[in-house]
Amino acid sequence: MLGDHAVHIAVVAAFALYPFVYAILVRTPLGAELDVFLPRIDTMVAVLYIGLFAVSFDFISGYTGYLSFGHALFYGVGAYFVILAATGKVPLLGPGTPFMALLLIAGLVVVGIALLVGAVSFRLSGVYFAMITLGFAEVAHVFIRNWDYVSSNPRDGASIGAGEGFSIGVPGVDALQVEIGRIVGTNFGEFGPGIAVDATWASYYAIGAIVLVSYFALQRIVHSPFGRVMIAIRENEERARAVGYDVYRFKLVAFAISGFFAAIAGALFAGYRRSVAPENTFDLFVTADALLAAIIGGFGTLAGPLYGYLFKGGIEGVLSTEYHGIARYLRRVLPESTLSSGVGGVSVADVINVLVDGRADLYLGIVFILFVLYVPRGILGTLRDRLGGTVAERLPDRLRSRVRGWQR
Repeated sequence: MLGDHAVHIAVVAAFALYPFVYAILVRTPLGAELDVFLPRIDTMVAVLYIGLFAVSFDFISGYTGYLSFGHALFYGVGAYFVILAATGKVPLLGPGTPFMALLLIAGLVVVGIALLVGAVSFRLSGVYFAMITLGFAEVAHVFIRNWDYVSSNPRDGASIGAGEGFSIGVPGVDALQVEIGRIVGTNFGEFGPGIAVDATWASYYAIGAIVLVSYFALQRIVHSPFGRVMIAIRENEERARAVGYDVYRFKLVAFAISGFFAAIAGALFAGYRRSVAPENTFDLFVTADALLAAIIGGFGTLAGPLYGYLFKGGIEGVLSTEYHGIARYLRRVLPESTLSSGVGGVSVADVINVLVDGRADLYLGIVFILFVLYVPRGILGTLRDRLGGTVAERLPDRLRSRVRGWQR
């Protein structure tokens, strides 16, 4: 059994060890350079919850072939539900409701919304399905921007108090609670050579545990008979209908499952950020992030969008305008004589400002085009094609055959 899941175990171990590896590497003589190119821990937290959202998007779009351009609707409802419940604005749920309970309730609320949206949307197909789901999301976006019940200024969103936070763990068992948040969080002291395990680390591992359980639940569904029907619908819906499957119901249930985990991702986002706004929840560009991650990672691979968003987040971090971005690093290490030198009145500093600093969207657009043209199956999809099957199944066999070859 361990051999069959060796790749999964290795990936989970890599994510689990990453904060420690990162902390050690940035303390080496090359730490300043590595800090530019390695994703920071707060970036990795975003990779987890947005990656889960992208995985939920791929579950419906990659496995049934129905592009849900309005998937941000489910993400946004999950995020706003948590913040409104925490501020006492959800009936029957007080501010002290355990966060884990809020996660499940938010998911169930979104299941109901997804069933209503899907009941209308799945009467259409192709681009018409994509457009009608986008329409539902845009209606919700406009509504939430103007709903005074959310806050005194709903266009700016809503937030919880500075002294409040959320805890992930087993409800009622204080010893198993881990507080999450960008500012607040559980501190575990120091590890090894003075490496502080701080609030961001606590959030990373707590959110990572939820994402891990969610991913394996989705994977189990994909590899079940239900998942086989989803793939049959994607490959040839008419044939699936002809052999007796009620494809409408299968699509509707798949849409509800996808919405449930999108809501979990939105709730994790709200719990970590402790605030929400229409632009980072219901906006079309939130769905676009999931679409881009799915294209880079590989449609219909489930794990691919998570790696795709890690790739995207890495590029954004390197080209960030913040302190750890490569532009500020170059300005810091290059001598003034080099920065001021140039050709034709264009200095090195001008080149950095124009072509590097804050240009992540430009280069991500180029990457997107290159992937569509030359790697249409994405990173994980291309690996599967090369290996002749899933990475988890084929890679250990390939490695064992290589080892036997070397031993001979």
